[in-house]
Amino acid sequence: MRHLIDLLDLSADEITHLLDEAASLKAARQRGEYVPILPGRVLGLIFEKPSLRTRVSFETAMAQLGGVSVFQGGKECGLGSRESVPDFARVMSQYVDTVVLRVYKHATVEEFARYSTCPVINGLSDYCHPCQALGDLLTVRELFGAVAGRTVVFVGDGNNVARSLAVGCGKLGARFVLAAPDGYHFDEDFLRTYKAKVTGGELVQNGDARHSVGDADVIYTDVWTSMGQEEERERRNAHFGPYQVNESLLALAPAHARVMHCLPAHRGEEVTDGVMDGKQSVVFQQAGNRLHAQKALLKWLMT
Repeated sequence: MRHLIDLLDLSADEITHLLDEAASLKAARQRGEYVPILPGRVLGLIFEKPSLRTRVSFETAMAQLGGVSVFQGGKECGLGSRESVPDFARVMSQYVDTVVLRVYKHATVEEFARYSTCPVINGLSDYCHPCQALGDLLTVRELFGAVAGRTVVFVGDGNNVARSLAVGCGKLGARFVLAAPDGYHFDEDFLRTYKAKVTGGELVQNGDARHSVGDADVIYTDVWTSMGQEEERERRNAHFGPYQVNESLLALAPAHARVMHCLPAHRGEEVTDGVMDGKQSVVFQQAGNRLHAQKALLKWLMT
């Protein structure tokens, strides 16, 4: 049985296949074609965290593919409290054909998958965000024709989004640069796993955002304080102040460089309005591609 827990689990060929499928399904949708390849299938959405893009894009994807979705969120699901994760997985996977989990702890996704009898998708955990990375890679490919040979500069925290994007870039032959202050680079466990499982790309870390963007094809940023880190907000804002993606930083990048953000954005903190709404921003094209990448993923897991 296939799952999508972490992009590290997929080969370069599998990621490429998903991007090819996503491009095909997007083109069909733009032509107004309806592709009901999952009639009668049910997607279960189990979310401990609030969501806009992940929930709506998955529900829309299932509707456009001819299936339906059921949602349990917050205290209603009681995952691991009202009911143990193994029991929840054993029951839920008898009712639905695939499950998407959006949780606080990555271990919850791993435990759920061990006991599930249907495919499990990591819709976000504290460790990685593979669905976001698939949409990001689709966007890079649309912009430049291929991911291989491109340089993606992530300005900010070495967080779950950065980990998944670094893996995806590496597997497809791109150079990934993390520009972050001391203490916010990738952890050693991740770096060891990356070196053991990823070939073809290059991973670089440094502490100077202005130095990093000189040959960037993509400048990517994310919020400085993620959900669950609210008590660190003041300290993080102080550390990340010099890492704002603003007009002066963008001026140091090539004219063809494009700006990406996984959203939601804290405008005026990690990114300025002028950059978010400027001609080099592809933030909303990127958000839209979550839908098409996830349609490809659902097709791959359920057919």
